[in-house]
Amino acid sequence: MQAPGKDQMQIEVVDDGSTDGDVKALVEQLGKGRVEYFRHEKNLGSLACFETCLNRSRGKLVHLLHGDDKAGMGYYSRIGSLFERYPDIGAAFCRYITINEEGKTLWKHRKEMNEDGILNDWLYKIGSRQRLQYCTITVKREVYERLGGFYGVTYGEDWEMWVRIAAHYPVAYTPELLAEYRLHNNTISHRSYLSVKHVQDMQWVINAIQKWLPAHLRKELRNQASRNYAEYAMDIANGIWHQTGDKRVTHRLMMETAKMHLNREILSKMMRIYTKMLINRR
Repeated sequence: MQAPGKDQMQIEVVDDGSTDGDVKALVEQLGKGRVEYFRHEKNLGSLACFETCLNRSRGKLVHLLHGDDKAGMGYYSRIGSLFERYPDIGAAFCRYITINEEGKTLWKHRKEMNEDGILNDWLYKIGSRQRLQYCTITVKREVYERLGGFYGVTYGEDWEMWVRIAAHYPVAYTPELLAEYRLHNNTISHRSYLSVKHVQDMQWVINAIQKWLPAHLRKELRNQASRNYAEYAMDIANGIWHQTGDKRVTHRLMMETAKMHLNREILSKMMRIYTKMLINRR
């Protein structure tokens, strides 16, 4: 419904060596010749897959959409209009909804502003907190060509990219809910939660983004970013305890989080979780 002809929009599925079904046959069946297909012979990981997507893109604008996320009706026309109105921007994104495995809405994310336009002080805002997902944002291909691709870690690598873009280009936004980010137990994010790698990766990202921030604000923004993610990670620890009842993983997650940042709010959350663990209440 949203796709113009091949001369205006390239749609391609990049398969990272999947073994859980015949993805090519599914693409051919559903795409009916409109959707292209490329497959890695073996699984190379998310960063290599993103690089392949960028290298194979032919258009002026690139939207990396994970297989479990959704672009809502009207996404491409609205985002396209932002690039037309503001030709100097490097990227544009929308407000989004987080959904569960069945597609049920879990929550709607807050607005960055109330109307379409270029975001003010966006570098400072995105430098202190991760505020969007891949499914929400479209980037000029020339921006990726100039600034490079995703690297370093497999959790939070996009946050570093959005900060990098904001340091070099204006970014536009629409408050319309035009994308859906799916939350389920088989994502890279969830697996990193169980291994506690997400906290370590996010500490790497927070360190990496400092070079893109104004020197006089780095200390303040680093502290804000560490505090914001530590509070979020403690909520993840609480969720892991409720889902799994695994005391070892939950304890390790909280200890790693405390190394990142510790204040009264985080300590209070930690004590509540330990209390539930002590009485074995989930």
